Amino acid sequence: MLFPPTTPSMTLSGPFGARRAVDLRGVAGDRLSRMPWCHRVLLENVLRQDDPDVRSSGVEALLAWPETGRSEAEIPFTPLRILMHDTTCGPALTDIAAMRDALAEAGGDPTRLNPAVPVVTSTDHSVAVDVSGTPDALALNMAREMARNGERYRFMKWAADAVRGFRVFPPGTGIMHTINLERLASVVATVVQDGEAWSVPDTLVGTDSHTPMVNGIGVLGWGVGGIEAEGVMFGVPVSLRVPDVVGVRLTGALPDGVLATDLALVVTERLRRLGLSGEFVEFCGPGISTLTAGQRAVVANMAPEYGATTGCFPIDEQTLAYLRATGRSPTQLALVQAHSLAQGLWYDPAEEPRFSSITEVDLSALRPSVAGPRRPQDRLDTAAVPAALGEAAPGTGTLPAQPVALAAITSCTNTTDLGLLVSAGLVARKARQLGLRPAPWVKTSLTPGSPATARRLERAGLLADLEALGFAIAGHGCATCIGNSGPLLPVMAEAVERDGAKPVAVLSGNRNFPGRVHAQIDSALLASPPLVIAYALAGHAGLDVARDPLGRRPDGQMIHLSDLWPRAAEIEAAIIAATDPADVAVSYAEAEASGPWSALQAPATARFPWDPASTYLRRPPFVSFGTPELPPSTLAAHPLLVLGDDITTDHISPAGAIPAGSDAAAWLIENGEDPRDLNVYASRRGNWEVMLRGLFTNRSVMNHLAPGAPAGHTVFAPTGEVLPTWRSATRYAEAGLPVVLLAGERYGTGSSRDWAAKGAHLLGVRAVLASSFERIHRSNLIGMGVLPVRMPEGWRSTDLGVRPGDTIEIDFDPAALSPRAILKVRLRRASSGVEEGLATALLDTARDVSLIRAGGIIPMILHRALEADASAAAPEIPRADKHRVER
Repeated sequence: MLFPPTTPSMTLSGPFGARRAVDLRGVAGDRLSRMPWCHRVLLENVLRQDDPDVRSSGVEALLAWPETGRSEAEIPFTPLRILMHDTTCGPALTDIAAMRDALAEAGGDPTRLNPAVPVVTSTDHSVAVDVSGTPDALALNMAREMARNGERYRFMKWAADAVRGFRVFPPGTGIMHTINLERLASVVATVVQDGEAWSVPDTLVGTDSHTPMVNGIGVLGWGVGGIEAEGVMFGVPVSLRVPDVVGVRLTGALPDGVLATDLALVVTERLRRLGLSGEFVEFCGPGISTLTAGQRAVVANMAPEYGATTGCFPIDEQTLAYLRATGRSPTQLALVQAHSLAQGLWYDPAEEPRFSSITEVDLSALRPSVAGPRRPQDRLDTAAVPAALGEAAPGTGTLPAQPVALAAITSCTNTTDLGLLVSAGLVARKARQLGLRPAPWVKTSLTPGSPATARRLERAGLLADLEALGFAIAGHGCATCIGNSGPLLPVMAEAVERDGAKPVAVLSGNRNFPGRVHAQIDSALLASPPLVIAYALAGHAGLDVARDPLGRRPDGQMIHLSDLWPRAAEIEAAIIAATDPADVAVSYAEAEASGPWSALQAPATARFPWDPASTYLRRPPFVSFGTPELPPSTLAAHPLLVLGDDITTDHISPAGAIPAGSDAAAWLIENGEDPRDLNVYASRRGNWEVMLRGLFTNRSVMNHLAPGAPAGHTVFAPTGEVLPTWRSATRYAEAGLPVVLLAGERYGTGSSRDWAAKGAHLLGVRAVLASSFERIHRSNLIGMGVLPVRMPEGWRSTDLGVRPGDTIEIDFDPAALSPRAILKVRLRRASSGVEEGLATALLDTARDVSLIRAGGIIPMILHRALEADASAAAPEIPRADKHRVER
């Protein structure tokens, strides 16, 4: 973003030199103290917009918001940077490569297509826990990862060289949100324009719904879909209504024995009960000062689980303490403090901002808990776990009922906070001293977000204890949390296949939808890292882990969790022992100097040379200039699928291992792949042929149009044939028959997976009618030109009794579309009879409307690029280095 001459500014000075900054206090006056902290950051951003009308209306809307705590006004947001991971950046890069081809084929210059906003991508979503429990697990899993994904990683290296403003963190450098906290986030950045230095709040969007983790240190960011991120890359601001802000007032302090995970699960439970759907959440109150930045980050990370767009913590002394502990310079710390105080962004407990609503959490009343077994918002006291798991199959052989198959300390959520890791290490140390070991059927693993973890744990003397219990570091990536848990141990796999055992996973992750963690596991408990170890020791989940015995000493004495659990003073001492500010820079430098990554050979061309034999990268058919075929007045379409509530992006677009008997596997095998190692869907997202065949094949998806059909199948209405969904969609397209999709509440919950929307586009879906949508998926659908529609009042997808041959009619004029337009919808029965209702087009802003009219973000970018290229006087599409950002 540039700084217009009319930007109201002030001058800061200190050890960092002289900086100009936007004068928030001068603009807002006394009203600033009534604004939520996140609105102040948005106000600063709006004040730097170059369109005076947009700037004026945005400032007015934000300053007026505290009067009512509500607004329908639209504001732009231009983040300072974009954060991606390999499985969202892969499809985005595939789109960029294909857009360069389309631009060149239309007579344009492909080298002009570069991001307007700097992009950083991590390589964390593909590593699988093939090997675990031994000190060499990390090296072995890294070798497997490079062998499996070498072609895709060469593609990323091509982009890093050919596409300006694009940076890659190679495999082994950690999880994106941990990298963001430890390496990328500046809290306050320095932007140099025309030789003059400005300080601005560090802001970002990320292509993962857990991007708000960085808000734990006071950096405003949130997750967007990969498709929306592509728009931001090429100069299209994020357009949003002035967000409602729900306040969470924290009082008291966490009691001894209660950890950040327990707080995060309580917040998730409470806020989901409020029915949040895309609001901002901001934490306030005297309890804030008792939480470290690491603890705050755990809570902020769970924002998508509690239904929020983002969860915000303000800047204060805890922010500075974290920056200091992770090696930021004293000069940077001085800039953060001076800028935040001057702009009113430093937390002042005496201020009382206006919130849309407020809820209180007494930290002192919390106790250890878990969540599950199928949703992260279903928090459980430990005593309630057996009943929640339900009746289990009887134990088989040496395995108990409800055996723990996976015990994984995993995910950025709970491995970025050093306090949680050392707590797990202290439990491991005491268990080791008492002669306890995990049950032999439990697959144990530790996959932390930071490559500095080993140094920290070793310095605290805890790494050897974790390794002795099977929790050796197996990778630096999402791993089990994203479903890349690798195979179960043979004894467990045999019990599942032969005896029908019902295994349980226990993980320190953020999601536990059935089949997400492992295809054979429907029940999963989210727990803090030390509780993960406790369940591994017990070997079964059907117990009160806080009170029942976990095992016996060699002398027969029963051991309980209270015998292992560390006191707060022990945890604090271990944190101090583990911390060295130099660790971050040294560890990341070693990880980034990866020999296998350096050895990868990448093409040195402006356009990517597609390999027609590739099973990883194929030019996608939806990247084109093509104008959308919008109906003039009425869309009459066949329902392709009729789905129920809580259809997640995991259900729509899979991420786990590609099953050997699937249509996706058949395509891969036909094209020369080894049927014994087909990799995971996440690694194949650059291949639309594979992804198309994987859509809706999750075995827990019920298609009410064909309730007895196998997963991933539907009825082709003209003939009554039951076909794979993608084949049926192809037949509809060949017949020139439009299709729509019907769903229930919370459609698209889960990861911000752009393929869930790209898949709908490839299936020919023109509109999705649902009772409610998760925010990011709704945005992704719009970005692909697919209309999201909220069902008429009283309609429920599963209660309508839709049958093959019934059609859905939607009356709308594309030229007259407007945000939240009311549309007349009819369900026309094949057996005669019509039901009518009034639905809502879930287009929140004028930008949403323009995207639907354009056919999506990709045609819009291509047309803009060609127009700029065709004009001799037109400037180049904005480049990421147009102004320099210093960190």
